[in-house]
Amino acid sequence: MARVGIYGATGYTGFELIKLLVRHPEVEIAFATARSAAGQRLSDIYPTLIEQPLIGPDQADLRGVDLVFTCLPHNTPELIPIVQTAMDAGVKVVDFSDTFRLQDLDIYARWRKKDHPAPELQSAAVYGLPELHREQIRRARLVANTGCYPLTAIMPLYPLAQAGLLSDAPVIVDSKSGVSGAGRSLSLKTHFGETHETFSAYSVGRTHRHLPEMEQETGLHIIFSPHLLPVYRGILSTIYVNTKPGVRPEDVRAAYDVYAQEPFIRLLPEGRLPELRHVANSMSLVIGVQPVEPEHGRYILVACVDNLVKGASGQAVQSMNLMLGFEETTGLR
Repeated sequence: MARVGIYGATGYTGFELIKLLVRHPEVEIAFATARSAAGQRLSDIYPTLIEQPLIGPDQADLRGVDLVFTCLPHNTPELIPIVQTAMDAGVKVVDFSDTFRLQDLDIYARWRKKDHPAPELQSAAVYGLPELHREQIRRARLVANTGCYPLTAIMPLYPLAQAGLLSDAPVIVDSKSGVSGAGRSLSLKTHFGETHETFSAYSVGRTHRHLPEMEQETGLHIIFSPHLLPVYRGILSTIYVNTKPGVRPEDVRAAYDVYAQEPFIRLLPEGRLPELRHVANSMSLVIGVQPVEPEHGRYILVACVDNLVKGASGQAVQSMNLMLGFEETTGLR
């Protein structure tokens, strides 16, 4: 049995992660931290049968631990010391924040308005998308778990970009997310009264912090507009693309053959599009392709994912399985 630790166990992704790990046949939880809930059990925070004790981060004992998950918010001051301490102890790390996702430090500085806080750690990080970086993740000591918005843009676009089917026109990604994507920390915009029976856009165009991830992994110029849905979980992205002259609908669909053996990616039959309910509480990422004016190279792609499972904690377990030498789907089917 491998032993794993969790920093930040009471956030939405931390809780989802524990639910996955307690049924994983190859791992046991060595510790789970929660700064404000130290001394309690997970069942005191969530009405669950999981009686996981919660400790303070400074009480975490890394001896005999194989891997830790850092489920901490972006810009958490203690993140870098935690990751550094773990790696110095020979413990592998899967990080949920966006701290280590951007490979180019200049791009990081431009988007974050500051230099990277730990460039030596960044140089060791692998972007945590198994379908694209499987072999690198197997060898990695530090994996930067992909963002949930980027996942629903990268996976539909990557096959078309790799096959060279897309024109030079900007790609438009229009995404809608449930409120759990913002995390469990208090925020006015995610209060019930602010989200119920309404629908809103934010950080539109080229301002959202996760946009550079999408461009890094696809090599495309993207205009991205996220929206907040009045639902708890799930992301649906509608993507507008233009192909090069002469590209046929069958060429577009054939590009997705690269996912034919992927256990968690599904391309729907022609004429069908995914919905949030199709992916809720699952590891499925479902893609639909709709020709609009194929004679002019216009297509719409639609992708759906559960932002807390395949879009976060399930994806992290998928990477953990690779890093620890387990079958990739263990504990996830």
